[in-house]
Amino acid sequence: MKQMPQIQKYMTTQPHTIGKDISIDRALSMMREYRVRHLPVQEGGKLVGVLTDRDLKLAASLAGSDPLLVEDVMTPEPYTVSPNVPLNHVITEMAEHKYGCAIIQQENGKVVGIFTATDGMRVFGEFLTENYKERIQY
Repeated sequence: MKQMPQIQKYMTTQPHTIGKDISIDRALSMMREYRVRHLPVQEGGKLVGVLTDRDLKLAASLAGSDPLLVEDVMTPEPYTVSPNVPLNHVITEMAEHKYGCAIIQQENGKVVGIFTATDGMRVFGEFLTENYKERIQY
């Protein structure tokens, strides 16, 4: 029987991050530029939240005359795990709590990766390809 891989095998390393004092317009621009839907939010090198495309959509519906900042719409206390946590644990937690991502942190708090629902689908596709030899023709 194979040993369960750790999340670090499948995470995106060195994810783009954003400061909490950045405008949501700039955040949206960054997400489009980097083609991502999740940005870990840091202050002084410390993780303080995560900004998602869903947060930005909500912010757009609330937009008033005052410009909003990342800290106004981010999700505080995101789901975090260490790099050596088993993959199945992370995927199960994400599904159970409907998390769109897991932020991967070292013990010292440094953000070293991100694992998104899209990454989970990629892992599932690899699993199916490895374990089922039949190929369906479209």
